[in-house]
Amino acid sequence: MTFKIFRNAFLIGICVLLACSALFFGVMFSNYESQAFDKLAIEADYIAHAVERIGPSYLDTLSGDDRITLIDADGTVLFDNAADIDTLSNHLDREEIAEARKDGVGQSSRYSQTLLERNHYYAVRLSNGSVLRVACTQTSMAAMLLMLLTPFLWVTLLILVLCGVIAFRLAKQITKPINAIDLDHPEIDGAYSELQPLVDRLRQQNRTINEQMDELRLRQQEFSAITENMREGFLLVDGKTSILSSNHSAMQLLQLDGGGAGANLYQSCRREEVLRVVDTALSGNHDELLLCLDESTWQVVANPVISSGQVVGAVIIFIDVTEREQREALRREFSANVSHELKTPLTSISGFAELMKEGLVPVEKMREFSGDIYRESRRLIDLIDDIIKLSRLDEDSSLFTREMVDLYPLAGQVLEQLRAAASRQNVTLSLTGRHAEIEGVPHLLSEMIYNLCDNAIKYNVPGGKVTVSIEKSGTQTVLRVSDTGIGIPYAHQNRVFERFYRVDKSHSKDVGGTGLGLSIVKHAAQYHGARVELKSEPGKGSTFSVIF
Repeated sequence: MTFKIFRNAFLIGICVLLACSALFFGVMFSNYESQAFDKLAIEADYIAHAVERIGPSYLDTLSGDDRITLIDADGTVLFDNAADIDTLSNHLDREEIAEARKDGVGQSSRYSQTLLERNHYYAVRLSNGSVLRVACTQTSMAAMLLMLLTPFLWVTLLILVLCGVIAFRLAKQITKPINAIDLDHPEIDGAYSELQPLVDRLRQQNRTINEQMDELRLRQQEFSAITENMREGFLLVDGKTSILSSNHSAMQLLQLDGGGAGANLYQSCRREEVLRVVDTALSGNHDELLLCLDESTWQVVANPVISSGQVVGAVIIFIDVTEREQREALRREFSANVSHELKTPLTSISGFAELMKEGLVPVEKMREFSGDIYRESRRLIDLIDDIIKLSRLDEDSSLFTREMVDLYPLAGQVLEQLRAAASRQNVTLSLTGRHAEIEGVPHLLSEMIYNLCDNAIKYNVPGGKVTVSIEKSGTQTVLRVSDTGIGIPYAHQNRVFERFYRVDKSHSKDVGGTGLGLSIVKHAAQYHGARVELKSEPGKGSTFSVIF
């Protein structure tokens, strides 16, 4: 701060010096030039008056340092006391001559052969049209600066020294009371009342720092409480694999012996794969692995801790990715199931078509084979349609337009579509409840009700019943589909909404279907922000509830 004050005060002194010097030389030169033209004007008027009375011969009697020139009206030089008139060119184009012929008087200034001298010209028009010009030579600004350079430098040096001394003393006087302030307990001695705002600011800053430290301690306690109770684990080790910090989850996952902080990871951990990623991190590289423990899967991420370009430790994070791995397994299972479900009808269609192509099908069997091909084709189309529906629901497509839908008449329409199928199965359909409107996508809601009722019919018993009820309670709307069918064993109830999952594959083959109906119900309900509940007992039937 002292240097800045000194530098700024010193620069101010230099700027003031330069400004004063420029002003001084400008004013002096301007006055110098003005005086020269005044002198030339007096002298020109005097000579012009004498020439008017006596004639041009008067010019021969004059002597002095100033140059006198008489120019005829056509620009020819008639007299010049400083040069041979035969060597002089026409002067009509000279600025001062042209101005004098027009206005009566004229003046101009021009540099001589060097920049050190400047010629001033003053011209007066005579009564006969000729022009009398008087000129003098004056020292230029550059010459004046050269002449005054030495004293100017000495004066400048003296001023700079004085500016430096004054600026240094001023800086020391300003910074001394500031440096004397106790930052922990700021007070002033009254010498500089201007420092009171600074002292008040320091006090406020101290209070803020103390509050922030208290807040930091509180956040540290909260952080410790959170990390000790969170499922994810972390370890911080130094370059010698000594544990600097850890939480309960990491200790439990690795079953570390010998406690936490201060223990050596190599002596406590029995899992070689974890030690391997720690070694990789301590070598300066990122590494990670999947660690399978019982029925859970953990992603172990290890990163080096670098300070001043050197690896001083490693941070190891344990992230529970069980759900992600399960989704990946379901995706692989879904791909395999889709391949199998597509291959089965295609194989049948290909076999029937090959027999018909080779002429191995009797004419009386042709209709039967064509029917089989048609049924397998419909099965394939239904499967592809259901897969497309699920894909759209998975994408949460914005193409769906929501509107107010009354579930009661919508359910009635669905039951009318299924009455023929229910009649073939000797199943009775009924609708109970009351009107209830929700905001949703009509065709998705219709598809959801259709799949629930279709399953209730397919897996029912002869003479059974399917009841659809619409209820509204407060802010909830409940759609229930109940049947008196074969029911679902409890062990399978958590999986019936999985894609292609079938409780009894042999029975499912007899009743048909794609195995995606309940998956579509689940995803359509999720799209509408609803949840699906299942209550079922083998031999007594099932009840599916969709709660909006």
